[in-house]
Amino acid sequence: MAVFSKYQDVLKFMFDQLPMFQRVGSAAFKKDLTNTLALLEACGNPHQKLKTIHIAGTNGKGSTSHIIAGGLQALGYITGLYTSPHYKDFRERIKINGSFIEVAYIKTFINTYHEDIIRIKPSFFEMTVALAFSYFEYKKTDYAVIETGLGGRLDSTNVITPLLSVITNISFDHMDMLGDTFEKIAFEKAGIIKPGIPVIIGEDQEEVRHVFADMADQKKSPLIIAEKNIQAVRKVQGTTESWDIFAFKKPWITDFQIDISGPFQEKNLVTAMAALHQILGEEQHVVSKLKTFFPTFSK
Repeated sequence: MAVFSKYQDVLKFMFDQLPMFQRVGSAAFKKDLTNTLALLEACGNPHQKLKTIHIAGTNGKGSTSHIIAGGLQALGYITGLYTSPHYKDFRERIKINGSFIEVAYIKTFINTYHEDIIRIKPSFFEMTVALAFSYFEYKKTDYAVIETGLGGRLDSTNVITPLLSVITNISFDHMDMLGDTFEKIAFEKAGIIKPGIPVIIGEDQEEVRHVFADMADQKKSPLIIAEKNIQAVRKVQGTTESWDIFAFKKPWITDFQIDISGPFQEKNLVTAMAALHQILGEEQHVVSKLKTFFPTFSK
């Protein structure tokens, strides 16, 4: 028998598990991934059955995630996207090809695993990650683009072995939990680097370059600096804006149109295109289908 029949009751149950930093401070920051792994085990380990791209960073990770997901969707792949936070609707966090997760699936998931949730006592974030991975497996996604919530090393999403890791940039954020220097914060973000898995660095910052290089060396992971491989040249003709994308200084995609705006979006575009190039290569079908797409941004 279902524990919850109303969606609002399900949401209240989930949000009741939300650690409030204002109330408990850094105690809300989990020191390991035990709860996430335990809940995923109860769900049949859906994260192990997905092809994922993992995104961390202080700024730009949301836009970068959306561009990557939009590109994969444009190529005809069933593409999951997990981001946070949401702005109006909880379902914004979990999407497939731009469509929000169904209310019915959220209710089914919480009712099915309610006893496991009570036993494991996961946080809101841990529960949401398990819900996302379960949904992506259920929908048989070809790819799932996963954005970290906080940091990287101890973030609830850091249970996956992705096809590719991406770190956009480093700035001061959540210093009480991630550290009070660029190096300490970079170390936490670098925690998403997995053994042998390529990692793309979106912004080549001198202060933290060695942190990523050392971690990649330890993990024997190929380290790719986005701006060294990919260049984006903006063109404006009348009211039409487009980009010429160069890969390894050779034309890759010309007259590329994408719905982005803002002072930092060029860096996000370069980072995302470096990721797509790493995943998909330069085959002609990729070039032709990526020529025009308009991902929907939530941030």
